[in-house]
Amino acid sequence: MEREQRGGADGTAVLVRTGLIALTLTSAVSAYRAAAAGDLASTAFVAVSYASLLLLFRSLRAYERLPPPWEAADQRARLRREVWALCTLLTVLFSWKVAAAMPSWPVAAAVWAMAALTTAGGYAALFHGP
Repeated sequence: MEREQRGGADGTAVLVRTGLIALTLTSAVSAYRAAAAGDLASTAFVAVSYASLLLLFRSLRAYERLPPPWEAADQRARLRREVWALCTLLTVLFSWKVAAAMPSWPVAAAVWAMAALTTAGGYAALFHGP
């Protein structure tokens, strides 16, 4: 029984590592192509997005490993704030890129409105939910 549970955890660890390797490789290729083209804004976008995702994954993993809520309430609150801030940063970054590619300003405004609603919904879920 214990071996089956450990095997499932090992399978999950392999998937996580594979995903992180894929994320790292695609980010490196994207940053290289943007830098080779002389596009500093895109290079910065890739670097900040990649770093933010790594920090988000680290924060979520730390949250998963915390002791029960009654023992680590302060740590949980800090990690919730950290997760929300990183998710908000990523939402803003991707909205910026998507809105810039939209054909007209009303469509770009709709992208930003959806980003604002997503951010507000995340805040409500993390800080005012059950």
